[in-house]
Amino acid sequence: MAFHLLAEPIRRYVRDQRWQELRPIQAAAIQHILADDDNYILASRTASGKTEAAFLPILSKVDFGRPGVRVLYVSPLIALINDQFQRVEALCQYLAVPVTKWHGESSRADKKRLLAQPQGIVLITPESLEAMFVHSPSSVTTLFASLDYLVIDEIHSFLGTDRGLQLQSLLGRLRRVSRTRPAVVGLSATIGDYAEAKRFTGEAARTKVLLDRAGKELLTRFRYFAADRHGADLPLDLLKDLYKQTSHSKALIFPNTRGLAEVVAVKLRLISDRVHGHPHYFSHHSSVHKEVREYVEHFAKNNQRQPFCIACTSTLELGIDIGSVDKVVQIDAAQSVASLIQRVGRSGRRDGAASELLLYATNAWSLVQSLACWLLYQEGFVEPLRAARHPYDLLLHQALSIVKERAGIGRIALLKELLDNSLFEEIAPAAAHEILDELLRIGWLEALGPELIIGVEGEFTVNSREFFSVFKTESVFKVVHAGKTVGEIPYSIQVQEQENLFLAARTWRITNIDMAAKRIEVVPARDGKRPAFSGGGGTVHPRIREKMLAILAATDEYPELDEPSRLALRGLRQQFAGRPWPAQMTHERPALLKESGLVFYTFTGTKINRSLAFLLRQLEVEFIFDERASSFGLGVAAPLLPALFEQLRLFALDVDFHLHDALTQNPALMDFAKWGARLPAHLQVAVLKERYFDFAGAAGFLRDVVVV
Repeated sequence: MAFHLLAEPIRRYVRDQRWQELRPIQAAAIQHILADDDNYILASRTASGKTEAAFLPILSKVDFGRPGVRVLYVSPLIALINDQFQRVEALCQYLAVPVTKWHGESSRADKKRLLAQPQGIVLITPESLEAMFVHSPSSVTTLFASLDYLVIDEIHSFLGTDRGLQLQSLLGRLRRVSRTRPAVVGLSATIGDYAEAKRFTGEAARTKVLLDRAGKELLTRFRYFAADRHGADLPLDLLKDLYKQTSHSKALIFPNTRGLAEVVAVKLRLISDRVHGHPHYFSHHSSVHKEVREYVEHFAKNNQRQPFCIACTSTLELGIDIGSVDKVVQIDAAQSVASLIQRVGRSGRRDGAASELLLYATNAWSLVQSLACWLLYQEGFVEPLRAARHPYDLLLHQALSIVKERAGIGRIALLKELLDNSLFEEIAPAAAHEILDELLRIGWLEALGPELIIGVEGEFTVNSREFFSVFKTESVFKVVHAGKTVGEIPYSIQVQEQENLFLAARTWRITNIDMAAKRIEVVPARDGKRPAFSGGGGTVHPRIREKMLAILAATDEYPELDEPSRLALRGLRQQFAGRPWPAQMTHERPALLKESGLVFYTFTGTKINRSLAFLLRQLEVEFIFDERASSFGLGVAAPLLPALFEQLRLFALDVDFHLHDALTQNPALMDFAKWGARLPAHLQVAVLKERYFDFAGAAGFLRDVVVV
């Protein structure tokens, strides 16, 4: 039995917690992690005990009596570190193993104490690890030269992202520093490509996956309230129904934007005030001040009896413990199945309790996308996220980081260290040389004899706090009431004195704006508008759009839909009912002749649609693109489609010249890659092709498509 393999202090912890039995993922992890030194990916649903699955065997196995930090836990969020710290510390008390948080908000005294006597477990973010390499490389060696384990929480949140690329590089650099060969244990509830997760560890051949497929009972309902054409925030009838559905529950409500989260929280609070309901309505997103977010998390976790509603974004998708939640509400379609899985997992966290999911839609296309995500979730599909194989921009960033870490390094030695890192193994040495030459040209690096050092211009870059992150942050104004920070908002035309706005589930009137200090003074108000936050929609996988077409082409009924949802689905289906569809659709796509002209529906993913739009512009073909419907309104006659598609396909196969020209005219195309704009032009083109567009996918689509 797995329990008896644990060290006695850990067995005592399990008994004191009054666990009836170990969870399946915990039992499997104990048996495997204690048996060998391989890397592991622990994959099981949210709230299945993955944290304990990793730490029970690790704490039983590692000799913490030896000097040095033995376990490094990496998290995507500071809030998650603060939450997990309590759980890990409670477990470590049974072994008298110290646990230290290391991030921008943690205690300097704790950090100083750890440096004086390195031991135990450290919890850190990728950005804090990068900062340590850059500004305190001796601390990296002092602390992490004897690591036994690297635990990566919510590993799926790193897959296929720039932060994930950065973390992969940092893992390689840690292995160079370490005298041991630390094993990696990754934790996740939503992985769509286990081969990619194994590759992420840097040692795919040495990595095993432990998968617990057990699910939970899930009660799902769809509700439909059509929005008007004037772009109102949300239909009033939807808000009233949402209040009825959640007023006696502990509920998380996920709109798809920070602004809508504020609208939902404020409007539900107003309804509750009018009918003398409970006052516990909150918003939780990255622009709400951290102390306010922490209060909301503490209230939700420790509140045993009172109902509450938290309107939130992806900040509450990850594993922050907020206790037991009765319902999860999604307003309009989630951008991915993975996101839906994470959100569903937040409800019904008590043993034996069913998860309850309520999905609202405000237009027919959102309804169909939401239904497609739900059906794919039932089929077990999760989007596979493939990391970039040629992350030239990350190589540029890490080159600067290593030169700063070493206070100067020979060019050949720098190239060797970069190209020996598994993240950059597919980058040609010639391209790496070009990147270093460009850094020398712009003054970010300087040659001092045989060594490269940080140049005068580069000092401003690497010494900035912005250097530690590989994602862009928007410029914001701090919103303050009576000396306390409420949150942050971007400056916009809406930000004017005497204007009212929503923030932190409250309504405020702006009384003063200090442009120099980027500070907005506010007082409570009665009514307002949502702040204008930047940021677009997410990237939708082709499989979701293909499922949407399958739903529209079929005649299946779905018991989860309410009557207005059924009517909306029926109305959309009628648009595509002119011709019979094959039983198994692969490449068939509809083209409809409407009053506005010919509309071609691609039903494919965001990156391919983005590529098709780019190609149409190069051919100077007039079009109107509708992201919701994945459709192009084209100014061409239907018989000309095959010839148009062939022209587009040929352009897709030889698009570099057009991308280079587009970058010259619009450098903002590279805004998605923080460090990409400093690359040589042809490498910028390569990054665009790999990470922003999908011209290969577009060429394949155009080659195979059958217009119906």
